[in-house]
This record gives sequence, structure tokens and C-alpha cells, in this order.
Amino acid sequence: MNAPTKFDGLEVGYDVPALPGMNEGDIQTPCLILDLDALERNIRKMGDYAKAHGMRHRVHGKMHKSVDVAKLQESLGGACGVCCQKVSEAEVFARGGIKDVLVSNQVRDPAKIDRLARMPLLGARTICCVDDPANVADLSEAATRHGTQIECLVEIDCGAGRCGVTTTPAVVEIARAIDAAPGLKFAGLQAYQGAMQHMDSYEDRKAKIALAVAQVKDAVDTLKAEGLDCDIVGGGGTGSYYFESTSGVYNELQCGSYAFMDADYGRILDKDGKRIDQGEWENALFILTSVMSRAKPGKAIVDAGLKAQSVDSGLPVIFGRTDVTYVKCSDEHGVVEDLGNVLQVNDKLRLVPGHCDPTCNVHDWYVGVRGGKVETLWPVSARGKAY
Repeated sequence: MNAPTKFDGLEVGYDVPALPGMNEGDIQTPCLILDLDALERNIRKMGDYAKAHGMRHRVHGKMHKSVDVAKLQESLGGACGVCCQKVSEAEVFARGGIKDVLVSNQVRDPAKIDRLARMPLLGARTICCVDDPANVADLSEAATRHGTQIECLVEIDCGAGRCGVTTTPAVVEIARAIDAAPGLKFAGLQAYQGAMQHMDSYEDRKAKIALAVAQVKDAVDTLKAEGLDCDIVGGGGTGSYYFESTSGVYNELQCGSYAFMDADYGRILDKDGKRIDQGEWENALFILTSVMSRAKPGKAIVDAGLKAQSVDSGLPVIFGRTDVTYVKCSDEHGVVEDLGNVLQVNDKLRLVPGHCDPTCNVHDWYVGVRGGKVETLWPVSARGKAY
């Protein structure tokens, strides 16, 4: 091992998987590593795109759950703030110094509403989504009681089939209620078409988002006629941002996975029929795993199993290798097909996870690597913040 085993009170193998200065080959596995060069290129590229198209980019913090990554997205990519999905997650970003935080979800439980109403006291602009007029009074009461302001977006279900209203009259009804409620401010619309993000075909995604744009435009125009302007018309993901940004309707993107890139997103195709992880975005996030057994010919067993990743979107892909394939996993083991018997015990492999969001949520640390050396460690700040 070519680096100290202790630094600033932390010890490798007990507290952290690696320390700055360590070779990548000495990192304890399984753990998450970030290729910092690729990550920075992805962040700058999206930031430049958003700026060139007159869009704000509110990065999705639920993907990485890291204050450090969010701050990098602000400094390198010009991000205007973050989206979160839960109040506890939002609190972590607000306490970490992020000044503009959207809970892109409904907040209905009284205790959660109370915590949301106290978030502005942390110095953060606080925004949430609403899809039910009954929610407005509860949000208003809490904000008034704490002497704060909660900004609210009316959520439109534009195809995801989850939260959100489906008609313009329903949008107007809720927006009026927000506008009239003490302690609240009507801030605009949340209109994320999540159901089409992973459709392989560019043209299929384009057709789906065209329906959403027409729906959202009708709501924006009707609200304007009612004297209600939208500061935020938000949506857009890694699979669709180019559609929302040229729609003339949306003004805020909410892309998340572009920064890390996973195997599921990587499979979708751009307008030229090319996988988006083969030109548009780079793989920056990996599960580093080690070979722990070669007891059987044609097969290597690695230490990254189900407890090191989420496989809801498929198994991980071994990065940069065509001679070995990750084929199966159980709690603590991954099975790698190695017909040429090229792998040896303690060899390390980089795995591209099938789905980055839930994979990141099962780890404590990101190990930032540049040029084969560990440069930094970042905590997964909001890990487990699901309430």
C-alpha cells in the first residue's frame, strides 16, 4: 500500500475505503469511485448547454445525494440550485450551503410540513410541489406560524402517471389558492415527464415530450391570462433536456444522471442513433470491485453483490472490458463470466451500475480519482434521507 493508512483521524478499512494520495489499486472494495476528469467534463458540458439555450439548470440532488457534488455543479456548471424528493434530503442540502432548494414532490405529513416551513431559516429559498388544494392551507399555516415563506409549484402529470393534476382548470384552481394564501408564493409549474426518459428511440421520446409541451403551454398561457406568471416552468431529464430547452415553454432543466451516467441511461439513443454514453456523456461513476475467488474455471467471483448496488434497471456492465461479463449476483457476491480465465484474485474491475440513484444511496463515500490516484473523499451526505 503506497499511501498512509490514517489521515485526519480516519483509518482505511475502518472509517473510509481510501485516503488521498493512495493508488486506485489499493482502494478498499466494494466502493463508489468517481472519475473526476469525466465528472467535471459532464458538468461543464451540461452547464454550457443550459447557458447557450437560455435555461436554468436545477440539478437533481436525489441522484448523487452529495453536497460536494452539488457545489461542483454550481461552480463548474452554473447550477441555480437543486431538486430533492424528500424533506430530510432537502434539509441536508440547505444545511450544506445550497441556497435554492426544490422538493420536487408533495409534502403532506404535518411533521414534514413543519420542517419544510423551517427550512428558510437555514438560508435557503424553499420550494415544493402541490397537486391538491387541500394541501395549500396546511402549508400556509406552517409558513405563517414560523414567519417564513414557502414557494409552491403546481405539479402537472404530463405522462409519468404519478403525482400531479391532468387538466388546466385544476392547475388554475390550485395556483389561485396558493397565490391567495398567507406565507405562500405561487412560483410556477413542475412538469417532468419521467415515463419517457429511458425509451431507447430518440423519435419516440420526442413524440412523448411534444404532448407534454402542449399540455404545459396551455397551462402557462391560461395562468398568464389570469394574471399569474410562472417564474419556474421546470422539468427535463437526461433523456429529454434537448426537447424542453427548445420548446419555448420550459425555462428550467432538472437533469441528474448526466453527471454520473449509468448503464440504463447509457443504452438510450441520440438523434443519430448512437448510445448516449458513447459521445454525449461519459461514465464517471463506478463500483470498484475485487476478485475474491477463482475456485472454478471460467468464472470469477467479485465482492460487489446486491448490497453494493441496485439492479432494478439491470445488472452492472464491466467498464472497458469485452472479455469478461458480470452475469449474476447475490447479497455479497457477483459472478463474472471469465471464459478465458484471465482474472486473478485481487484484480479490480470498474462496474457501471445499472441505476445510479439507488446505488449511490447504499454507500457512505465517493472516492474521487484522477490519473489513477485518489484525490478526494466526499460523503454521500443525504444517504438514507428518505423521509
